[in-house]
Formats: sequence, structure tokens, C-alpha cells
Amino acid sequence: MAIQFLPVNRQDMLSRDWDSIDFLFVTGDAYVDHPSFAAAVLSRVLENEGFKVGISAQPQSAEDLKQFGSPRLGVLISAGNVDSMVAHYTAAKKKRSDDAYSPGGKAGYRPDRATLHYCNYARQAFGSLPVIIGGIEASLRRFAHYDYWDGRVRRSILLDSGADLLLYGMGERIITEVAHALNDGLDIRQLTYLDGTCFVTKDISYLNDIVYCPSFQEVRDHKKAYAESVAIQYRHHDYINGKTLVQEHQGKYLVQNKPAAPLSRQELDHVYSLPYVRDYHPMYEKQGGIPAISEVKFSIVSSRGCFGGCNFCALAFHQGRTVQSRSHESILQEARHITEMPDFKGYIHDVGGPTANFRTPSCKKQLTHGICTNRQCLFPTPCKNMEVSHSDYVALLRKLRDIPGVKKVFIRSGIRYDYLMADTDDTFFYELCEHHISGQLKVAPEHISDQVLKYMGKPSADVYQQFVKKYKFINQKLGKEQYLVPYLMSSHPGSTLQAAIDLALFLKKEHLHPRQVQDFYPTPGTISTCMYHTGIDPRTMQPVYVAKSRQEKAMQRALLQYRDPKNYSLVKQALLQANRQDLIGTGRNALIGSVSSSQAVTAFHRNQNNRRNQENGSTNHRRKSSRNPHQSGTQRNRNQIEKRKKH
Repeated sequence: MAIQFLPVNRQDMLSRDWDSIDFLFVTGDAYVDHPSFAAAVLSRVLENEGFKVGISAQPQSAEDLKQFGSPRLGVLISAGNVDSMVAHYTAAKKKRSDDAYSPGGKAGYRPDRATLHYCNYARQAFGSLPVIIGGIEASLRRFAHYDYWDGRVRRSILLDSGADLLLYGMGERIITEVAHALNDGLDIRQLTYLDGTCFVTKDISYLNDIVYCPSFQEVRDHKKAYAESVAIQYRHHDYINGKTLVQEHQGKYLVQNKPAAPLSRQELDHVYSLPYVRDYHPMYEKQGGIPAISEVKFSIVSSRGCFGGCNFCALAFHQGRTVQSRSHESILQEARHITEMPDFKGYIHDVGGPTANFRTPSCKKQLTHGICTNRQCLFPTPCKNMEVSHSDYVALLRKLRDIPGVKKVFIRSGIRYDYLMADTDDTFFYELCEHHISGQLKVAPEHISDQVLKYMGKPSADVYQQFVKKYKFINQKLGKEQYLVPYLMSSHPGSTLQAAIDLALFLKKEHLHPRQVQDFYPTPGTISTCMYHTGIDPRTMQPVYVAKSRQEKAMQRALLQYRDPKNYSLVKQALLQANRQDLIGTGRNALIGSVSSSQAVTAFHRNQNNRRNQENGSTNHRRKSSRNPHQSGTQRNRNQIEKRKKH
């Protein structure tokens, strides 16, 4: 029997012989029933538990929510796979015209701060019915947080939205517990005991073993307090060692219960074994479909969690640092299902997760003692307790390559090259280059200045250089011509103008011409965003340089593409401001010429015109000088006629 999409309207609901639904799932993305979309996963989990779920994708008003009637148990709200403000605006705060998670890839189908709008719709439609928020937008805004688009500290999204409960992190287990509790007749206000949830209360006298974060008022008015709050939040983001956190908000208290334990391998396998159509709903066909499906339709999620510890990445604060992975058989079963899809061409696009080559926790100690609070697994150097092995991943990839109908298995999610370099066994490195790359491998050194990398939480530039050298050596040995595509970031906290110039010189030396570079984007919930807002590193409470002016950020970004003629004036301004006139002109290390290529072209044409005018002027002068200035035009004509007659 063909897998059905979940109901998206009243007609769908009635066709299933349902009089009502138990939960209405409101999402800021278009409805795509694929395990890469959280709304699909959580809805299928609830369906598997016996609950009736309806989907309201990108609603435009409260009326859109009413078509199912009032849900029996509650409304579940997510802004989608991406924070709605990140989906709508670039790092320069310019409005995007596209949205890969919307019909036809066009922007405008969801509002800014979608979670807040959808909560308002739910209250208008259903009054006091339980409203539960989750997803990346709610998860990373659960505490008082700096909002880059407003340029100020906002309250917890739980207070601003008026929702009853917030689920943070990966939600399969939590949402199941909430659903069964409500079904058993508990009031939503009684659900204050669940790990992985946040709630608001006026009374915290009954709470035990709590840790206070600086209040909303303190973090709003004092940047040091903001940095202290972020440090506390990260210190307790562990399901073993984490404490209940409390943050006062003007007489009310935001309470975060400790993180939920990650799913076991058996539980993770179960989630991905549920029925998914693996495509967007056909109602979007006339609008051009949903572009986001193209990268993931034939991809497989093999793991969750990341112990990489990049400070600009929110994954650790959302999925956690404990890596979980699916069994080989679960992944192979999904791959065999993919090969049976009519539009499958033989290529599995990806087998990975937040970091593709993380398949196990970094060390066994994590499973009993929790995540270390005083150091990272890979930064500044790999921890001596870290167990580095790619053997399980290699075995999995070999099995996938052997499945009939599979021509190629690519790895497109991130490879952590410092973890790869720490492995004394080169088997995976060779097989990666031989079987799992299509001409180029994307990696993320982000920068080459160790000072900047320190604030990013990334390994030193030497590690990347060693990786590049080894990558080239292995490809030469395999007889392959394959390249590296480095992701680079400008204006990250700690990056001065000189650091950006050093990166430009590195690009020149290595003959790299990045087509795309990312200006640092201060998104909610990251350590780097805390640095950007406060000028303080919350790990050390020491000051850090931050490029904030639009002009300096533009100069740093332009330096990474210094060859582009349109960046000439910005690059020249940066070099002059940094007293690096030696990099302007014809010198061996020069980044730009004394004049831009467009200026040079203009000057060339001007010189050509001048030369042509001069030549024309000389010719006219010679012509004029050959004439008798005392003869009139008429007399000259007569003389010419007389000469012809004599001839």
C-alpha cells in the first residue's frame, strides 16, 4: 500500500474517516514528508504512537488553522528547519528573494519571527488550547538572547509567544511524553517535570538543585552579565551533568529543565524506519515544487550530535555534543528503499549528519560522566582521551557501494579534517578520495589566522595545511585530479583588518579564487554571537575585537574576493587603512594594482582617443599648412581647376 501524506486540509481528514485531529502541527516550511524535515519526523512519531495529526504548512491567518476544527489535545508550532529571520535576511540584513523551503523557491510564504505569528494565530483560532513550540527558532531563543535584526536583547521566545511549553533540542522522545501526558488528562501547566522542556512560572519555591542565570534585565543592560549567562547555559547543556536553569523575566521565571538524553541506536533506527513519502506534497507541483528536497531526497542521515565545538555553529546547543548513530542495517534498509524510487539515478547524494565522519561519541567517558565542561574534544588540540576511528564508517560505506542499483555514494555533509588527520589509519582518507568525491571536496577551514581560529573554536592553520598536502598526495597516488573547495568566513569576532589581509595573501599564495564567502552571521544561541554583541569571550570573560561597522565588514569580505573588479575600491581602502600600501601596485605580493582594471580600461580608451585626436589634429594641421592662407576658398578652387586644365 502506498504511503499517504498526512492530512493538510479538512477534506483529507474526512477522507480518513476522522471527525477531528489530536494535534495540529503548524510549520513555517512547506510540507515535505522526508526524514530531513523535523515536522515530518515528529508528525510520523506521533502517528506511530496512535495520535491523529494534521499539517498546517505556512498558514497565512488564524482561519487557515480552523479548517480542521479544534484539535483535541493541542497545537504544535515550529518556524521550520531554519530560523525565519535567517531564512529571510542575509548577513547584511538585505531581504532575500528566495526560500528553498517554500513553493517555487520564492520568499514571502512565512512571516518574520514565524513562531510568534503562528502562536497568535493559534490563540485567535483556539483560545486556551495548549500551544507547544519547538524547532530551531524556538530552541535557540529559549533564553533572553541578542537579536541581530533588532540590534537588541529580546526576552525568551516563550514569553514573547505566549506559548505554554517549549521543547528544545531533538524532540522525538519529549513530544511523545507530552502527547501521552495530555492524553492522560494532565493539564499543560502540570508538565513541569520533563527533561528537554522550558516553561514559565511565577513560583519557583518548589524547585531543587537549580542554577540561576543573570536576569533578562541584567543581560539586556549589562554585556558582562550577558556573557556570564551564555557561559552558564553552555556549561549545563549536558543530559548527565546539566542542572535546571532559571532566568527571571520581570517578575516571571523562565525555567529550563536539563536536556533530554539522546536517543539510543535502537530508538534512532525506529524513527527512520517510519513511513515517509520522501517528497513534497503534490499540492506544490503547479508552483514549481520545493527546492529544498533536491539535496536530501536521495540522502541518508546516519548520525546526530556534534563534538566539533565550532563557536559560530548552534548545533551543539541544539542537538548536543553526544554523537548518536544509526545501525548499518537501518541505513542499508533506507538505501535499498531509495533504489526502488522511480526517479533514482543510482547516486546517493550524502551519508552523514552534522559532521559526516563522526559516528561515535568522542570517548567512552562521555557516556557515564557526561561532556567535559572545561575543554573541547578537538580544540585547541585533540583530547588525549578522544577515540579516533573511521573503521565503522568505512565498513558502512563499503556495504552501501555494494547495493545493486547504487552507482556512487557521495559524502557532501561536512568532513571534520582535524579529526581525519588525527586518525593513524589512512584507509578512510584513501576511500574518501577514491569513491566518495565528485571532483571536489568541500571543507571548512574558515580562516588561516590562528588568532581568529581561536575564537572560532577551530584548529590551527597548520592542521589545514597538513590536510591539504595529504589530500593532494593521496589523489596523486590514486591518479585522480580532484580539488578542495574551502569555506571561508569574514568578520568573525577576533578578525581584524590585518587578519583579513593575511587571509587574502594566503588565497593569493595558494591560487585560490573563492566564488562564495560568508560574512559572519550573528544567529541566536551561539558563543560567537555572544562575542559579537558583548565584545567578550564567554569562555574566558576576556575582551575580544569585533568588527561591527558596515564599512569594515564590507572591507573584510571584499578582501576574500580581492580579484573581483567590483571590490577594488573596498580592498584599496582596507589596504590604505591598514598601512599596507606595499600590497598595491606591481609588487610580487600585491593584491591589487595602482588603479582598478576598470580604471585601467577607461584610461586605455582615453589614451587611445587622445592619440587618435592628436593624430587627426596633426593631419589637419598639415593640410591647413599646405594651403595659402591668403587665398580665399573660391580662388583655391579656381587654381585647382586651372591645374587640371593644364594637365
